Amino acid sequence: MNILMFAHGGSLNRGCEAIVRSSTNILKEKISGAKVYLASGKPETDQIITKLDGIYDSSGCQIKKYSYDWFLSSIKFKLFNDESFGIRKSENNTIKHIKNADICLSIGGDNYCYGDQPGLYEIDRAIKEQGKKLVLWGCSIGKEDMTDRTLNDLKLFDLILARETLTYNMLLEKGLTNVKLCADPAFTMEKEELPLPIGWKENKTVGLNFSPLVWKRNKDSQVSVKELIKHIINTTDFTIALTPHVIAEGNNDYEVLYKYFLEFKDTKRVIILPDNLNAIQYKGYIARMRFFIGARTHATIAAYSSHVPTMVLGYSVKSKGISKDLFGEEKFVLNLAELSDSEKLNATFDQLLTEESEMINKLKLSIPHIKGKSYKAVEYLYEIAEEG
Repeated sequence: MNILMFAHGGSLNRGCEAIVRSSTNILKEKISGAKVYLASGKPETDQIITKLDGIYDSSGCQIKKYSYDWFLSSIKFKLFNDESFGIRKSENNTIKHIKNADICLSIGGDNYCYGDQPGLYEIDRAIKEQGKKLVLWGCSIGKEDMTDRTLNDLKLFDLILARETLTYNMLLEKGLTNVKLCADPAFTMEKEELPLPIGWKENKTVGLNFSPLVWKRNKDSQVSVKELIKHIINTTDFTIALTPHVIAEGNNDYEVLYKYFLEFKDTKRVIILPDNLNAIQYKGYIARMRFFIGARTHATIAAYSSHVPTMVLGYSVKSKGISKDLFGEEKFVLNLAELSDSEKLNATFDQLLTEESEMINKLKLSIPHIKGKSYKAVEYLYEIAEEG
């Protein structure tokens, strides 16, 4: 079975890397003879994932001005308001590989959380026109993200695998019948333990991840997080390990975190992890932390899956849904507006310390079940493959 994964922007987002890496592992583990190929917007960043059978460049194609395709695209758009021809030409680096696949997995996870996606819609239509199986793999979608175009696109899929119950229930409410519940594949990802850096205190290190996305959407959160760092320094003897998880240009956690490092480095209580580690190496550090505070979903998944009590900054539907599936409620998940309130952040961290043992015990009980749901996704995929 040839499986093509697409809708992947590259592995400088270590969460995207975690999805590709863990998905490849569980697909090959559970489906004998499976070959897994990746269409990537930045293929050079994915060479670290060695179990892939091939990596293709899926970056957008430019239509040459005044070419036949350019004229045809312009006419279709101007006369019929039809952009599909031009979009399909621009997505040809993905579309040209469909013919070699048996199943195509749209793996972006939260790609549908950022407005209409005409490029994805055209790829999906091309897949179905060629008679291939189309699967949305481990997605999260908010009710506010569901436009008519998105809903019509989702109806094309042979299978939609929602990675948490909030998305699953919402899709059922929208009338979709091709939906199954699973869990994010990254819960199953392995870890690699590198030597601990200078300044790390064993069993007394708190991880802190913060992102430019949250920073930009709530400017006051910059100050609140700084106050939280002060609070941890003043009320505990913990070291704080600033932990980047996305290092892409224009969306680089390291740049945000380094400003905090410069401000607090003289305390000898704040360290920063390098910006060149891969997903399993970051997980190797996160797994050895006492607590974790994170804005990036897959950084928090690395913590949860290692039984590390975790506080989530600036929730989305995926953060809310994942927490609900783990704990039966949204546990230590702060919404974007709450990040302006430094007293709220400090009090939530204090509560995390108080409930440490309870959180660890709950994670030890729930993580095996969640990993089972990650593997269940492969079973569902295999079932539709067997339908022919």
